[in-house]
Amino acid sequence: MAGRRVGVCVSEKKRRRMNVSALAELCASRGVEVVEIDLTRPMEAQGPFDLIVHKLSDVIVEAEHDSQSQQLLHNFQSYVSAHPRTVLLDPLPVMKQLLDRFSSYRIISKLQNTLRDKSICCPPYSEINTADLSLIQEAVDRKQLTFPLICKTRVAHGSRSHEMSLIFNPGGLRDVRPPCVLQSFVNHGAVLHKVFVVGERHFTVERPSLKNFPTGPHDRETIFFNSHEVSKPESCSHLTALDEAMPRLPAPSDDAMVHLVKELRAELGMALFGVDVIVNIEDHTLTIIDINIFPGYEGVPHFFSLLLSHIESVLDASQTSEVQTNVTDTPVEQ
Repeated sequence: MAGRRVGVCVSEKKRRRMNVSALAELCASRGVEVVEIDLTRPMEAQGPFDLIVHKLSDVIVEAEHDSQSQQLLHNFQSYVSAHPRTVLLDPLPVMKQLLDRFSSYRIISKLQNTLRDKSICCPPYSEINTADLSLIQEAVDRKQLTFPLICKTRVAHGSRSHEMSLIFNPGGLRDVRPPCVLQSFVNHGAVLHKVFVVGERHFTVERPSLKNFPTGPHDRETIFFNSHEVSKPESCSHLTALDEAMPRLPAPSDDAMVHLVKELRAELGMALFGVDVIVNIEDHTLTIIDINIFPGYEGVPHFFSLLLSHIESVLDASQTSEVQTNVTDTPVEQ
């Protein structure tokens, strides 16, 4: 284990929440050095790295319109390209996809066929790129979306990504702000199951969520809300208050969760992600509503130990593969 160096490249906000110094202390006790990467400085001078744990969401999103962020992202990608033996947690292309809800929902929809035998699905949805009411209504009809509809921004990162709305009738479609996703709302007993994945391990944590609403169009003004405020552990909102007569839904089965995580890991090629699932009150189908990049892991016991164990196993596998490659490439003397 001696001499292994792990780079951590996250935003200042993530660095504080994650407590990187505590992670570094634990890693040091197992012979792994943790280096906090500063993207504003040349990475070559900060390396070498055996593995890099990163969450570049801010940089990727801002690179769409900010030249400085474009340069930071270019510097990171250039370093990674120049050092192919450095392991990345997780692959940049997939992380970029998951920051775009259009791409993210396409991935989830694709998985539906594989997961259907385990009664796992995702709600029908439509990608909206226009403010034209007639075209939005046409998209809703074409995809057979049912009211109420939940409206989410296309960008799945940053404070604005948590700003959502519940639309109850065709007239409410005037509140749509493209580009966005419109998705049929599924009644789920005001309980959200957040699945946190760390390598081959996963943990499920219950959070508050939106209460049930009558299905079908009805006369109600659009509700605007912040998903962050609704689904935090300490959240208390009139939007999450259930009728006490409502029976509690069964928790998702372990078998279904294991299957879901296995398929997602295979599809994404990622080790650090979260998936938000709910249980449909009508048929108890497990319903995927979002995938999250490198989440906060609040409520996951011993996260740093789990992360370090995964890092060690990845580096061990990488080292074994490298040794085998070297042996294979060694010329045989005649």
